[in-house]
Amino acid sequence: MKKPTGYYNILLLISIFAIAMAFLETSVVVYLREIFYPEGFGFPLKIVTGKIAVTEIIREFAALLMLITIGLFSGRNKTEKFAWFLYSFAIWDIFYYVFLKLLLDWPVSLFTWDILFLIPVVWVGPVIAPLINSVTMVLLSAAIIRNSYFSQTEKIRPLVWGLLIIGSLIVIVSYTFDYLAYLGGRFRLLEILKTSNRGELISYSSQYMPLRFNWLVFYTGVFCHLLAIFILFTDVKKNRSENAV
Repeated sequence: MKKPTGYYNILLLISIFAIAMAFLETSVVVYLREIFYPEGFGFPLKIVTGKIAVTEIIREFAALLMLITIGLFSGRNKTEKFAWFLYSFAIWDIFYYVFLKLLLDWPVSLFTWDILFLIPVVWVGPVIAPLINSVTMVLLSAAIIRNSYFSQTEKIRPLVWGLLIIGSLIVIVSYTFDYLAYLGGRFRLLEILKTSNRGELISYSSQYMPLRFNWLVFYTGVFCHLLAIFILFTDVKKNRSENAV
């Protein structure tokens, strides 16, 4: 069965959008590093406060909103919209690091530590980790879209959704575990939430140095994602055979 012409058009346009957005994201990072890390990015982090900190957090929300929006415009149904969002996010993330390497010759290696997100806490991990997630997101989006285009169904089994949700939560834990363990060495949960401790918390956070990335937890989450993808591709093959009959 041939892929519908619209499939190729959407794939091309979203790819162009995601790559262009990646360059914009990279350019912002280039400016920030020139201001705060003229000697080169590294840990411990330099605390950013005031308007720049607020702007940076809002920028993260805005980037996610843009990717969600492109997914909403591109899909014909809910699962396709979700799949195109995943695909655009993955391409954006991959080319973000490609452009960083081209413009700043960074990261030094795939195992260089990076800040991934700031919401709701700091996410850190080796560069290769989010790239692995991006590859699995491309595979997942391909499985979902193949299922929708070729099998003419948007149904995804609850088992698959469960694996995707659980896998994602596990991956998030792997990214935030080291930083939260660092805070836990000084503060209790209620102390972290108290606004009166905000100054001390910020000061302590500025001394944070990543120590260990929990690869076991990370790969457990990735395994859940790969299992969900395998089930999806199996379902596509089964549905295509039933439709052919």
